[in-house]
Amino acid sequence: MAKKLKCIIVDDEPLAREVLQEYVQVIDHLELVCTVENALELDQMLEKQAIDLIFLDIQMPYLTGLDFLKVRHDLPMVIITTAFPNYALDGFRFDVIDYLLKPITFNRFFKAVTKAVRYHSYKSGTQEPTEAITEQPYFFVKCDGRYQKIYTSEILFVKSLENYVLIHTTSDKHMSLMPLKTIEENLDTDAFIRVHKSYIVPIAKIRSLENHELILEEGHKIPVSRNYAKQVQDKVLKDKVIKRKEP
Repeated sequence: MAKKLKCIIVDDEPLAREVLQEYVQVIDHLELVCTVENALELDQMLEKQAIDLIFLDIQMPYLTGLDFLKVRHDLPMVIITTAFPNYALDGFRFDVIDYLLKPITFNRFFKAVTKAVRYHSYKSGTQEPTEAITEQPYFFVKCDGRYQKIYTSEILFVKSLENYVLIHTTSDKHMSLMPLKTIEENLDTDAFIRVHKSYIVPIAKIRSLENHELILEEGHKIPVSRNYAKQVQDKVLKDKVIKRKEP
């Protein structure tokens, strides 16, 4: 396993620090050294401890995050976390790894951290810049107060249940408070397809298509609504149908 990145969270808002701390604890590649409330405390910590990654807020008392970037040039990797989109260009002028807008979702946070891990591995000579972290695609959803890792290759179908989604995998079921559209936006559109206002399925796990119903692996039957029928047929069948040749 790759070396864990030692990180610091810098934010004057307690709730913002708490959210990021919860996110950091989920990711194996990160080790949280401490949280601080302003850039002056960060400056002191950098003199005492070797740090690989800083999650840096912009609007803070005494010294803003951007002002700190201007005066301190020997910094480790920085990911900006802010509620203000208008500072993005200024942030990237200082070669920050990423710019996260609050409220920060876990998936967006994970994407930024992945960039940092890859960059650190490249700079340390342990990984090529184009090489990905060696793990099959996955995302996290919050279920029963914890973040659950979902491997996309294990998904059988996703079902909308009013304000919740049920993610049915080959080994378990996971319920999360979010709209179906949020899950849909985090799935590969070449591998998954919306077949009904309440269902998303992986194309690879479709075993048969008949009228307005799909049969998936393990015998699950999924309805196909009229609004999605043609799209489903075109995408699922494509050019894979063998037709009888006339003699």
